[in-house]
Amino acid sequence: SGAMAEERALTMVTCTAPVNIAVIKYWGKRDNDLILPINSSLSVTLHQDQLKTTTTAAASRDFTEDRLWLNGEEADVGHPRLQACLREVRRLARKRRGGSAEDAAPLSLSYKIHIATENNFPTAAGLASSAAGYACLVSALARLYGVEGELSEVARRGSGSACRSMLGGFVQWQRGERPDGRDSLAHQVAPETHWPELRVLVLVVSGEKKQVGSTAGMQTSVDTSPLLKHRAEVVVPERMALMMRHIGERDFEGFGQLTMQDSNQFHATCLDTFPPIFYLNDLSRHIIALAHRFNTHHGRTKVAYTFDAGPNAVIFTLADTVAEFVEVVRRSFPPATNGDQFVRGLPVGSASLPEELLTAVVMEPVPGAVRYILHTKPGPGPQFVDDPSQHLLGADGLPRRCT
Repeated sequence: SGAMAEERALTMVTCTAPVNIAVIKYWGKRDNDLILPINSSLSVTLHQDQLKTTTTAAASRDFTEDRLWLNGEEADVGHPRLQACLREVRRLARKRRGGSAEDAAPLSLSYKIHIATENNFPTAAGLASSAAGYACLVSALARLYGVEGELSEVARRGSGSACRSMLGGFVQWQRGERPDGRDSLAHQVAPETHWPELRVLVLVVSGEKKQVGSTAGMQTSVDTSPLLKHRAEVVVPERMALMMRHIGERDFEGFGQLTMQDSNQFHATCLDTFPPIFYLNDLSRHIIALAHRFNTHHGRTKVAYTFDAGPNAVIFTLADTVAEFVEVVRRSFPPATNGDQFVRGLPVGSASLPEELLTAVVMEPVPGAVRYILHTKPGPGPQFVDDPSQHLLGADGLPRRCT
């Protein structure tokens, strides 16, 4: 019975959640507290075998305060967005319980909680860790408190793009009309199985922190960019419909072109912001030129780039093009000889490049400019981890191992 008491004393849930990459970009809020966007957006959820956040949430009557650990280091649990998610999940749990006796509930709402979260990718890599992080937190908390149903709205309160990480495959975040945000939700356009040949290459160029954070950057854009207003009102609604059609038809030519155009326009609105914001650097522009030369050489769209609020390139392509394009990148940006593997993630075959491709596509090499390439593909939404050895917190409610 000692074990039973131990069991009752601590309730624990572990969840993993994915990163997503927007192909129609979200930039600009119409409400900063509720995190409501000025335009709809559409993203591809990446596979968790390559990129994921893992979160363990535990509740116990013995905990004296809420606590949070990020990648093994204790962090501030009082962060307003984290508190908003916690408050929302607890509110939903209270609502769901209604009149039911408190002891019939899965767990007392008054208990303090401990949360540990870890990324299997470098946070500094400029990959949207907040999207995966909040999707993971909300999924774990919802399971802990026995809350079901529409959770993308709760995740959105943590980080706008987190609502899209609540689903796998191809996901749209509908802007919504209501001032209370109840209709600003994520919906799956197609599951990850819909387009089996689609592949993703993340070209990690620099681990430095970006100069202007997304939250501050998009507010300045909303305040100062006439192009952003035109984009939100006129351009994006047309592009959303078009992008959903390209995905439905698995039309890479259309999907790839529109992805590049939308990325370029997002960065144009950053340039149209006053003072201007530069997320792309010389290397980003080098990669853009390389992709266009590659496509021109082949006479069709074989690779498509997109850049978020940072210099890393995300390249969409089909499985049959991966090996050749990776070799083009390797020739253009020869890896620094630090013994670190240059290509990570899914295996990449070898390719020999024809002389005319080299001449047309590969210019003066820039050694060491790309740190590594991560090869991945679309994947599912948040997953629950049943194996108790995978919990990030031990039976004492403290982190198991420090990273």
